[in-house]
Amino acid sequence: MNTLKNFHAGIASIPAATAWQLADLGEFRGKQDMFLHHSPQKLHTLREHALIESAVSSNRIEGIEVKQRRVGTVVFGKSLLHDRDEEEIRGYRDVLAEIHEDAAGLPVSLETILGFHRKCRGGAGDAGRLKEKEGDIIEKYPDGRIRIRFKTVAPEAAKPFMEELISLYNLSIEAKTIHPMIILAAFNLDFLCIHPFRDGNGRVSRLLLLLQCYRLGYDVGRYISLERLIEENKERYYETLEQSSTGWHEAKNNPWPYVNYILFIIKSAYKELENRLDQMKDSKGAKTRMIESAIQEFHKPFSFNQLARACPGVSRDMIRRTLRDLQKRDIVECLGRGPGAEWRRKGNILKRG
Repeated sequence: MNTLKNFHAGIASIPAATAWQLADLGEFRGKQDMFLHHSPQKLHTLREHALIESAVSSNRIEGIEVKQRRVGTVVFGKSLLHDRDEEEIRGYRDVLAEIHEDAAGLPVSLETILGFHRKCRGGAGDAGRLKEKEGDIIEKYPDGRIRIRFKTVAPEAAKPFMEELISLYNLSIEAKTIHPMIILAAFNLDFLCIHPFRDGNGRVSRLLLLLQCYRLGYDVGRYISLERLIEENKERYYETLEQSSTGWHEAKNNPWPYVNYILFIIKSAYKELENRLDQMKDSKGAKTRMIESAIQEFHKPFSFNQLARACPGVSRDMIRRTLRDLQKRDIVECLGRGPGAEWRRKGNILKRG
């Protein structure tokens, strides 16, 4: 709670990178209703995919995996489970469903947090209980050496620290003197530094992230898995967590690397949602054909910006996606690296059947 305690006392300034992230998030939040003005069936499909990806990815980050052929059964089925890993993934799914269905009825409280832990630990002996032994974060090296990457809060201090963190979070949200997404990210960082459970801290932190997003009106996690995006950016997750936890016990940590990481994840989810909905609207392939026709007209190497100018009304992400698809089909090739690299058409673009 040291990060939130410092923030609650007042933020002198917000880094430029954070301000840009918040501005982008505000723009996406403003377009959210427009994004979700689609057929229920399409949104239902996105929600099912997000549920599967979230349950699998969040557990896989912690080394808990299930065979691919069992994923659908574990997440959606009612059959008997084979092992503890499957129990924990099913438990995580149950909490996700609870958040999706009734986020407004789930306050950010110690009771809620203990309930999340109880379910996502799949009936383990310490499920739903704060840690009773030291649980420092250890890094193991290939040669067998270990080091304490972060010394967590002592077991006897876990409950008072959590109670203070929760109180500071709710007071800060109510005060409205700090952007709520900064408060959300700071809470997530402090929770991981307190490390209130023997095991399952990362998973509970991601469930709380989703719950807090919903309660603040950021609904993108219903359709795009935040957990999958965190897994895809796992190295950056650990890197920024270590940067922002250094000096935490003395309340001298720099929270901004981790705050920016959390904002980046949520913004990335909105960008992906926009792209997927863009694809749905382009179900007949009109925009894809526009991109392909524009490429067909280039008889010399062309830049990405030249192609974008030739395709008004088409998102830049969709253009990138189409280029990658054509590259896989060996129809175009990239002649360099970086955003300024030129592309070349290798042959005629086949018409879609």
